[in-house]
Amino acid sequence: MSAAEKSHPFHMVEPSKWPFVGALGALTMAVGAVFYMHDGPLWAIFPGLFLVLYTMYGWWRDVVSESNNGVDHTLTVRHGLRVGMVLFIASEVMFFFAFFWAYFNATVPFLSPTASGVWPPEGIVPLETWHLPFLNTLILLTSGATVTYAHHAILKGDHKSCARGLLVTVILGLIFTSTQAYEYAHATFGFTDGIYSSTFYLATGFHGFHVIVGTIFLFICYLRVLKGHFTAEQHVGFEAAAWYWHFVDVVWLFLFCAVYWWGGFGYDFAA
Repeated sequence: MSAAEKSHPFHMVEPSKWPFVGALGALTMAVGAVFYMHDGPLWAIFPGLFLVLYTMYGWWRDVVSESNNGVDHTLTVRHGLRVGMVLFIASEVMFFFAFFWAYFNATVPFLSPTASGVWPPEGIVPLETWHLPFLNTLILLTSGATVTYAHHAILKGDHKSCARGLLVTVILGLIFTSTQAYEYAHATFGFTDGIYSSTFYLATGFHGFHVIVGTIFLFICYLRVLKGHFTAEQHVGFEAAAWYWHFVDVVWLFLFCAVYWWGGFGYDFAA
């Protein structure tokens, strides 16, 4: 529908195959995963995974095309997209709140009668707060500064500086993930070694997953900046990625303070 034919500011989405293909892919992947968990082959997951990834690529390609045609993403539509992203981040806050609640429920006696007040439990050697965890905190906070730099650059129409800031942010995200993988490989406790390890790996692991998703999100924005998709007035995709990355930063600060610092407070690492 052309701009002249539109009598409203909303985006009336054309019929699309992607919801059906995505649902089919999710079902196929779930069935394959169940089959694999019952001693089936690993490749049983791949057909569904391929369909899901194909849906993600095709659907987001269509959204990018709609955002660049100068018709569909009006001011009203962009506002709706921003509100949707805010609500999505709010749902993610609740997601992590559950992990924090499980952690504090196991550590704080007045929250749970089963909490012993001894944390970490006997036999658990926590990770040293001011070594790799602190280094990762500095890396992630620096990445928050570089993505903000990129955001200010696009607001000024400086695509070159925006691309440079995004590329540095992506590199820092990769370094963070690599450092956390190294940390996991050298941890003295496994996922099934009690409540401490379970809550530790759930909270930090899901945060790490969000870092990976955010890194991919920002890398796509980097490619879009190189193609000139964003302008100073219209860059909702970049804003969504930046907000998501700042959310990841804030969650990590809570994790660092609660899980790494407070969780290992008073432990004698020299013993």
